[in-house]
Amino acid sequence: MSALYDRIGASYSATRGADPRIEALIKDALGDARSVVNVGAGTGAYEPTDREVLAVEPSATMIAQRRRGSAPALQARAESLPLPDQSFDAALAVNTLHHWTDLRAGLRELRRVARKRIVIFMRDPRRGQPFWLTEDYLPSLDPSRKYSAVADAIGEELPSVKALPFALPRDCADGLFVAYWGRPEMYLDGEVRRNISNFALAEEGNLAEGLARLKADLASGEWDRKYGELRRLESLDLGHRVLVAELA
Repeated sequence: MSALYDRIGASYSATRGADPRIEALIKDALGDARSVVNVGAGTGAYEPTDREVLAVEPSATMIAQRRRGSAPALQARAESLPLPDQSFDAALAVNTLHHWTDLRAGLRELRRVARKRIVIFMRDPRRGQPFWLTEDYLPSLDPSRKYSAVADAIGEELPSVKALPFALPRDCADGLFVAYWGRPEMYLDGEVRRNISNFALAEEGNLAEGLARLKADLASGEWDRKYGELRRLESLDLGHRVLVAELA
């Protein structure tokens, strides 16, 4: 999947900054870990700054966007980490597992290099509220089947895993696929879509028709008649979870 982010990642940091509430949740989940390997690190949005961190990322484009002074980055894949056994207190994986070519191999690598725990942040669409964008406008972008398979594999490979629910704030600073659940106009912004892999992998025909209907419904007020209450909610559970697997 590094080719995808080499293609779409040039402006990634413009809309995919760290949200402080997700950041705090991940920091708490890392617990007493003093050293962390961040696998599928991207631009490093959720790397803790108060611990020893090594970033592992397959895309050179993403590595090039890492901030000056951020943790050192190694260009490598999750499925084959060039690291010794139990070399870090914790392994971290944020919004990345669904991109791995061999998910189970990657999970076993996390378990191999971590001494204390594994922390994963991801969305499980089977949990929380249905997402109106894929329900009504772009069903071809619904990742439920793929993400459900990811969640099942985690449960099998990491049987000690525990899930902590996270309701996504309406003003989430990280432009995740579902981040604009209460700000629907943002999905009409090409730069926002460009930095979301669900859109980058979609067929243009399906995308254009669904977005045209969304634009029309926003203009006519139909979207607000159906979903307007979302604009007033502070947060919504759309299935995001912090998963923590204790190893020791």
